Amino acid sequence: MAALKKGRNASATSKPWRSLALILIAIVALTGGMFASGHTTPRLGIDLAGGTSITLAAVPEAGQESAINKTNMDTAVSIMERRVNGLGVSEAEVQTQGDRNIIVNIPKGTNSEQAREQVGTTAKLYFRPVIATELAGGGAAPQPSATGEPSADPSGDKADDTSGDKATDGANEKATDGSSASASPSSSATTQGRAVTDALKADESPTPTDKASPSASATGGASDPDAKLQAAYAKLDCTKESVRATAGDGAKATESTVACGQNSQGQWQKYILGPAAVDGTDVDEADAVLNTTSGAGWTVTMKFTGEGSKKFADITGQLAQKQSPQNQFAIVLDGEVVSDPYVRQALTGGNAEISGNFTQQSSQELANMLSYGALPLTFREDSVTTVTAALGGEQLQAGLIAGAIGLALVILYLLFYYRGLSFIAVASLLVSAALTYVIMALLGPTIGFALNLPAVCGAIVAIGITADSFIVYFERVRDEIREGRSLRPAVERAWPRARRTILVSDFVSFLAAAVLFVVTVGKVQGFAFTLGLTTVLDVVVVFLFTKPLLTLMARRTFFASGHKWSGLDPKALGAKPPLRRTRRPSAPAQTKEA
Repeated sequence: MAALKKGRNASATSKPWRSLALILIAIVALTGGMFASGHTTPRLGIDLAGGTSITLAAVPEAGQESAINKTNMDTAVSIMERRVNGLGVSEAEVQTQGDRNIIVNIPKGTNSEQAREQVGTTAKLYFRPVIATELAGGGAAPQPSATGEPSADPSGDKADDTSGDKATDGANEKATDGSSASASPSSSATTQGRAVTDALKADESPTPTDKASPSASATGGASDPDAKLQAAYAKLDCTKESVRATAGDGAKATESTVACGQNSQGQWQKYILGPAAVDGTDVDEADAVLNTTSGAGWTVTMKFTGEGSKKFADITGQLAQKQSPQNQFAIVLDGEVVSDPYVRQALTGGNAEISGNFTQQSSQELANMLSYGALPLTFREDSVTTVTAALGGEQLQAGLIAGAIGLALVILYLLFYYRGLSFIAVASLLVSAALTYVIMALLGPTIGFALNLPAVCGAIVAIGITADSFIVYFERVRDEIREGRSLRPAVERAWPRARRTILVSDFVSFLAAAVLFVVTVGKVQGFAFTLGLTTVLDVVVVFLFTKPLLTLMARRTFFASGHKWSGLDPKALGAKPPLRRTRRPSAPAQTKEA
C-alpha cells in the first residue's frame, strides 16, 4: 500500500476540524444576521402568502421594435410602482423579468381589478398651465415677476439680495425653442432648476412675492378656480404620501385640478393647475442632451407631433403674457408634477428645450417620463394569478408535507443501505437545510427574493441532488475497502475521484439552473434560483462538512474495525484478502561424494 503524500494534503487530512469549525462559524454568523435583521422566516411569494401576480409583456408598434429597451422598461417600472403605491398597497413588487416582461406582485387585501387597470394602461402625461403654487405645509414658493422682455444677462446675480426668501436655490427650468446658446437662471421654485436661451429669459431683477395668488387666470380661456378647488388647494398637504397619492383624483383633462411636486431641494410643493393644454401623446420624442455649445450642460429636448406643435405654440404664447407663476406650465405624470418650466415667448416650430442645472441622471429621468407618455409601447397582459390567503396557506402546507415525505424516504434508504454511514449523511443534510433556510430568509429583505411554490419544488429536488453527492463518496470509499484497504487510507484515496465526480455533477445541475433562470419568466425562475442555490451549497457542505466528518469517524473504532452496523464491514462488502508475497521453498542441497 502506497503511503500518503506529505505536505498540504496530509496536513488537511490530519486536521479536519478546521473545515468543520469554518462551516460552523458561517452558520452561526448567518443565523445571527438573520435574527439581527428581524426576518426570521423566508419571504413568501404571492402563491403562498396570497395576493395578485400580473405578468405584462411589452409590445412595440410596427417599425418601433427599438422602443423596447432597458431605459424604457425601467421607466415603465417606475411609473407602475407609483400607480400601485397610489392604491395604498404596501410591500408591492414591480420588477422587470427578461428584456420585455414586467412582473407586478401585489399582496393580499388589494382590489385586483383596480390594480390590473392601473398597471396595464399607458402613462397619463399632460402639460397643464400653473395657476398657483406654494411650498407644502404653509411656506411660500415665491416667483419672479415677468416683464416679457428678454435679457442676455443672467438674472441670478441680481437676486442675491432676496435669497433668504427663496424657496429654492435660484436655478430654475425654462422652456425654450433650443435655438440660442445664452443661458439665464431665474428664482422660481421648481423640480430641477432652470436656465434659458434667448427665446425665454428671466427678468433683470426678479422680485419674489409672498404667495402665489390662486385667483389669477391661467390662460385666456381658463376661468378663475372656483371655491371648491381653492378649498382643496388650501387643505392639500403634499408632505403626506397618502395625500399626494389621491391629489387630483377624478379630475378630467379638461378640468382644473390640484397636484403635488418636488422641487430641486427635495421640498414638496402644491399646485393649482388649469385644464390640460397638451397631451403626452403629442410629444413625438424627448432626449437628454449635453449642450456643450452654450455651456448650458444637460438639457431635455422635446419634439412635438404636428398637432402637438400647434397646441404647444398656442399655450406658450398665452403663458408668455402672464405674470409669474402663471407663465409656467406643469408637466404632470400620473397626477404628479415632475417639472414646471416657465416661458417668455411663444415656442413655435414643434421643438422645445428645457434647460437648467440638470445632472445626466435627472435629465435622462425627465426625458424618459416625457417619452413614455408618447412611446409606441404598450403592454399585453400575459397572465393574472389571484390567490387567497387560505389557498396560499394550503399550498405551502402541501409543499412542506411533500418535502418532509421526500426527506424521510431518503433517510430511510440511507439507514437501510448505509447503516452507520447514514449518520454522516443525515448530519450533512441537516447542515445543508439550515444553510438554505437562513440564506433564503436573508435574501428576502436583501434582494427581494420570495419563496414561491416552484421554489419549494426546487428545494425538494435539491434533497436528492445533495444525497447523491454523499452516495458517490461513500461508494468510492467502499470500492477502496473491497480492494483490501483499511478504512483510513480508503477514505483519503477515495476522495480525489469522488470529488471530481461531485464537481462535474453539480456543475451540470448549476448550468441547467442558470439557463432555466435566464430563459424563463415568472415563477419558474423561483425553481431555477432555488435549484442553483442548493447546488452551490451542496458543494460547500460536501467539502467543508461531509468529507472532514467522515475523516474523523474513520478514526473511531466502530467504523475503523468494520463493525457490521457501520456500513463498512469488509466481509459484507466482499473485500479481497490483502495480497501477501511468499518465498519459494529452496531446493535440497545435493551432497557430493568424496
